[in-house]
Amino acid sequence: MLALRGIEAGYAGTKVLRGIDLTVPASSVVALLGPNGAGKTTLLRAASGLLRPTAGQVLLDGEDVTHASPNQLVRRGVCHVPDGRGIFPSLTVRDNLQLQAAGRGKDAIDRAVETFPRLGERLAQVAGTLSGGEQQMLALARAYVQNPRFVLLDEVSMGLAPKIVDEIFEFLERLKATGASLLLVEQYVNRALAIADRVYLLNRGEVVFSGSPDEVDEATLFEQYVGVH
Repeated sequence: MLALRGIEAGYAGTKVLRGIDLTVPASSVVALLGPNGAGKTTLLRAASGLLRPTAGQVLLDGEDVTHASPNQLVRRGVCHVPDGRGIFPSLTVRDNLQLQAAGRGKDAIDRAVETFPRLGERLAQVAGTLSGGEQQMLALARAYVQNPRFVLLDEVSMGLAPKIVDEIFEFLERLKATGASLLLVEQYVNRALAIADRVYLLNRGEVVFSGSPDEVDEATLFEQYVGVH
């Protein structure tokens, strides 16, 4: 289980997250929804060690890992796929996959190529020259090559064509089937709810709702996204 307890965090003295409590159980999908500026990316960065909280705890299987480095959390099975692709654009696709695999061997890379065959066709191509959809596939491949227990996904469908979005969600379904837990920040709210076991709504740095997807109605979403009170 990955859990945040009373997390506060921000940038340059500006508080973004205020007392966040959130749990990602083993083998589950948790959707983290909310309007732009709600603090979703900051929450993922705090959970993956990229941003040090100013208060609260990050717990992994009950152990306090609040001060662990991103590399330490990767070794513990936490994989963060950030927004904005998150690849090395000047390196080839093969080099990106080898860096993602981090010594896990050729089988890990073969598994990624099997999942995204287009990457297999472009192993020698410089990653920055791939299409946007292909770059996102390369970024997502780390969720296979690292064989993680918890995958934090930040707007992985952003700016992609509908056909590619379909492929991305097929990948997320396959990833879910492996038993990995997903913490999913996603613009396509209905699609996120369709695969989620639990949902949290974040607004102005605070959790304003947590429950099952069945409990989230259109009125609740409209109120939180548009700001009607």
